[in-house]
Amino acid sequence: MARGLTAKRQKALEELSARLGIAFQELSLLDQALTHTSYANEAVRQKVVHNERLEFLGDAVLELATSTYLFRRFPELPEGDLTKARASVVCEAALHRRASEVNLGDYLLLGRGELVTGGNHRPSILADAFEAVIGALYLDQGWETASGYVVSQLKEELLEVEHGQNIKDYKTALQENIQRHPGQHIVYELLAAVGPDHAKEFKVAVRINGLAYGVGIGHSKKAAEQHAAQQALDKLVR
Repeated sequence: MARGLTAKRQKALEELSARLGIAFQELSLLDQALTHTSYANEAVRQKVVHNERLEFLGDAVLELATSTYLFRRFPELPEGDLTKARASVVCEAALHRRASEVNLGDYLLLGRGELVTGGNHRPSILADAFEAVIGALYLDQGWETASGYVVSQLKEELLEVEHGQNIKDYKTALQENIQRHPGQHIVYELLAAVGPDHAKEFKVAVRINGLAYGVGIGHSKKAAEQHAAQQALDKLVR
């Protein structure tokens, strides 16, 4: 049994390790990565260590691993586009997606208040916890393993960069196009928002002078608006 862990907790962490595809040498690091500040605050006498320091470390690992991948994969991209691409890859939505896929919320240690308000499904808490897991992996197995894992986990977002979807700001491009024609104006209309809070899908229409030019779908309103703007641009430049 790992030091300081109950048999039940160790079994749960081993189960999560299998879901993550990581064979942790020190399960106590994974346990700390999943310990929210609200839990630590309620267990002051036990001197429980929360995950914020690991989150800080994991954030740095995520940024460096992604930056290194983008730098090598796209030698022609200028610094500005690399920064924009990295920001779109290492974002709360992407980290929340991966955390949800492995049911990370089921293994979080949260204070009573956070549990009652659904903290184990809150995107920001799950994304932060996944960052902490990356920090724990780095300490447990080093840079090569951690950076390789980051790239494998964010492959969907990195593939979008391959297609140029994460570099272009379609809303800005559409606005610039419309400004060339005085009297025209753009409105984004939310058509639908379906699904649970932790996996909601948004549908947005973009209208130019009242006429629909595109409909976009995404896991955030911003992403759906970008998709709609891309469709509108495609129509305008034909």
